[in-house]
Amino acid sequence: QVQFVESGGALVQPGGSLRLSCVTSGFKFNNYDMSWYRKVPGKERRPVAAITDDGESTKFADSVKGRFTIFRDQDKDTVYLQMNSLKPEDTAVYYCNAGWWIGEFASWGRGTQVTVSS
Repeated sequence: QVQFVESGGALVQPGGSLRLSCVTSGFKFNNYDMSWYRKVPGKERRPVAAITDDGESTKFADSVKGRFTIFRDQDKDTVYLQMNSLKPEDTAVYYCNAGWWIGEFASWGRGTQVTVSS
């Protein structure tokens, strides 16, 4: 059974940093690209970052480019999202899934809430 367990979200002030983690199970992690997504109420879930299966290439949405990084730990079946210089517009629930910019699996985790506010 494919599972994604996101964590690391919190309330943070503008300009602050957070590191999100997504622990995966139920599929061969090393064989899949991975992506992070975020969703705000009333809007569709959108991708913000992706990383290839080997960790060699990444992609970022324009809105987070230069502020977010994505990396993975193949031994822990975990993908991370390092978020720096956070802005109020980064406030959202963040999710991960396998695949490059499109969720590979139909099942999603519960996500982790990031709130950027002073």
